[in-house]
Amino acid sequence: MPRPSPLVIGHRGAPGYRPEHSRSSYDLALAMGVDAVEPDIVVSKDGVLVVRHENEISGTTDVALRPEFAARRTTKIVDGAQLTGWFTEDFTWQELSTLRCRERLPKLRATSASFDDRQPVLRLRDVLDLVREASLERGRELGVVLEIKHATYFESLGWDLAALIEQELREAGWADGALPLWVEAFERTILEKVRSRGVRGTYIYLVEASGSAFDLVDRLGSDAPTYADEVTPAGLDALVGVVDGISVDKRMILAPDRRGRTAGPSSVVADAHERGLLVFTWTVRPENAFLIPQFRGTGGKAAAGHYEGEWAVIRDGAIDGVFVDHPDLGVAFFGGGTRA
Repeated sequence: MPRPSPLVIGHRGAPGYRPEHSRSSYDLALAMGVDAVEPDIVVSKDGVLVVRHENEISGTTDVALRPEFAARRTTKIVDGAQLTGWFTEDFTWQELSTLRCRERLPKLRATSASFDDRQPVLRLRDVLDLVREASLERGRELGVVLEIKHATYFESLGWDLAALIEQELREAGWADGALPLWVEAFERTILEKVRSRGVRGTYIYLVEASGSAFDLVDRLGSDAPTYADEVTPAGLDALVGVVDGISVDKRMILAPDRRGRTAGPSSVVADAHERGLLVFTWTVRPENAFLIPQFRGTGGKAAAGHYEGEWAVIRDGAIDGVFVDHPDLGVAFFGGGTRA
């Protein structure tokens, strides 16, 4: 059944105000009343689960300014895409812990960028512990939405990623359902592997508006279904019993036409709900740069547009969870400001 109001999830903390995945980003999101926060995890050279949006870290840390690491700049193929930069799997955790977080979108989020180079990179364990502490301090259950990044890629390097995740969650006291845990990924295979290891949580399949899941491409090649195929009624039927829900690009709900206008929420949420699947969506942001044309305002890309109009369409679709970059705005709009 859909929730009476959606779960409000601090997307990488509160990256509208602080560099993503930094300690202050998470602290601020929790203080602003979110229900859960979302750490993305990648792997270090020595098998530590590190909280970064991508394993290529030149855009979100000061690594490019560190002369001692200059020689580690390299080019790799990750999920079929060629990337050049610095990669977490080439650094030990001790080395990564010396890096400092930076704003990924400094031209759009200058205020957040003013906090650059002040805070260290975090491990998954750091985020699990701080959410547990915040739950005790605030007297209510706060959750973690754990996103697993590039699972097939890391497994190709020899890591048993599911085993690493299970071990970390068990050691931190998050594997037995004592606190709310959601596990999500753009690849179903890793979700099935983690679930098979007895980690109690809600398993959510992330779905892009285009393309195909890399685990399926790796296994099936050109026969791999697209993400769009997987959210048709027949595709959703195949997900029942495999995952507990889907998390879709917001454009799949807004379904804008060629002029960038929406006719109202698409059927994807109702179709999933008919099959007992939860539906989350990502990512609602107020800036013009991220709104569909219908709801953009004046003042340039960094200015806030008519975001309430776009968010209302998403809310009216009866979603179960929403990822927000500005937790105060998200809680006020989707949760009525009652969670703080």
